[in-house]
Amino acid sequence: MTTEKPIRVLHVLGTTNLGGAESRVMELYRSIDRERVQFDFLVHTQKEGHYSAEIRALGGNIYSVPRFNVENYRAYRRALASFFARHHDYAAVQGHMTSTASIYLPIAKKAGIPLTIAHARSAGVDRGVKGLVTKIIRLPLKNRADYLFTCSMEAGVAVYGKKAVKQGRVWTIPNAIDAQRFRFNKSIRENMCNELGISDKFVIGHVGRFGFMKNHAYLIEVFYELCRLHDDVALVLIGKGELEQEIRQKVQDLGIAEKVYFLGTRSNVEDYYQAFDYFVFPSIFEGLPGSVAEAQAAGLHCLVSDKVTREAALTDLAVYRSIDEPPIEWAREVQKNAKEAMIRRDMRQEIIDKGFDVAIQAKQMAEFNETWKNPPGHRCEIS
Repeated sequence: MTTEKPIRVLHVLGTTNLGGAESRVMELYRSIDRERVQFDFLVHTQKEGHYSAEIRALGGNIYSVPRFNVENYRAYRRALASFFARHHDYAAVQGHMTSTASIYLPIAKKAGIPLTIAHARSAGVDRGVKGLVTKIIRLPLKNRADYLFTCSMEAGVAVYGKKAVKQGRVWTIPNAIDAQRFRFNKSIRENMCNELGISDKFVIGHVGRFGFMKNHAYLIEVFYELCRLHDDVALVLIGKGELEQEIRQKVQDLGIAEKVYFLGTRSNVEDYYQAFDYFVFPSIFEGLPGSVAEAQAAGLHCLVSDKVTREAALTDLAVYRSIDEPPIEWAREVQKNAKEAMIRRDMRQEIIDKGFDVAIQAKQMAEFNETWKNPPGHRCEIS
C-alpha cells in the first residue's frame, strides 16, 4: 500500500526530553521511511524538550495537553477531546504513557482514529500514592486499545495483567537500537577519556535518569566498595533527575567526589559508552532498559540487577546479580571480570539476531502502520 502523502501516526509521551521511551521512539523515527509514515507527538508539557528541534526537522509536529494530576480529571478529558476533535485524521495513535492511556486512547477512538495502541514501557510504578493511582487508572487499559504492545514480558504483565498475556493479546516489540552507532571505536575512546581526564582509570559507567527506579544510591555504594579495592577507578553518570542532589550529597559524604563524574544529559551518549570499561545497572524495576542494550552494542560487560528482565541479556556480556546482596559482592563481581572487560567485542550481529536492529524494525513498523497487521516482534508469552 502506498499513498501520495505519508500516513501520520501520533505518539503520546510525557515529554520530548531524553528518556527511555523517547529515545526508542526517536531511533525508530530516524530510521523509518518518512515518505510512507510520519510521526507527530502529543506530550504532557508545554516546555521544549531535548528532541523537539529534531522532531520538527524530520517533519513532525508537537502538540501539548496538561499533565494529569487526578484533580484535573475533567479538564484533562476536555483537553483531549478538544485536541482529537481537531486532529482526528491519524492512521494510528500509539500511547507510550500508559498511566493515562485508558483515558486518552478511547477518546481518540471515539473521534474517529481507526487504530489505537498502548505500549507498556515499564514493569513498575512510582512509590506512594502516585503509583497506586497509576495502577488504578490503567486497570481497564487492556480493554481500551486495539493492540497491546510491551517491551518485555514483565512490563506486559505489570501493565495489562497475566490474563491478557496468557490470552495472546500482548505483543512484545523489542526496544530496537542502531547497533552500528554504538559499535566500539578506539579513537573515540581515546578522545573521550582524554576529554574527561580518566585515561588512567578503570571506568564504571551508568546511563539513566536520577529517579527511584534506577537505584543510584546502591550504585554509589557499589562504587565506594570498588574504591576500597582499587584506587584507580572512576564512575561516570549520565542523566538528570529529581534525586541528583541527594546522590551528589551521598558521594560527598562517602568522600569519593573526586572520582565521580556527573555529566547530565548528553546528545552524543554513544561516545561516552566508548569511554566506559564496565556498565553497572542496579535498577529496582524496568521494562527493558535500552541503555543495557546500547552498552552491549558497545561491547561492554554489564552487571545488571536481578529485577531487570532477562530479555535484556542480548549477549553473554550481561550478568545478573541480586540487589539484595551487600554492595561489596557487586564490587567483587566487577573486579573478577575487570581484565576480560578491557577486551571489547563487536556484538552487532548478536543484537540483530535478537530482533533489536532498528533498521529492520522500522521497515516492519511502516508496514504495520499501513496495514494494521503483523506487528514487529512476537506475541508475549509467560515463561
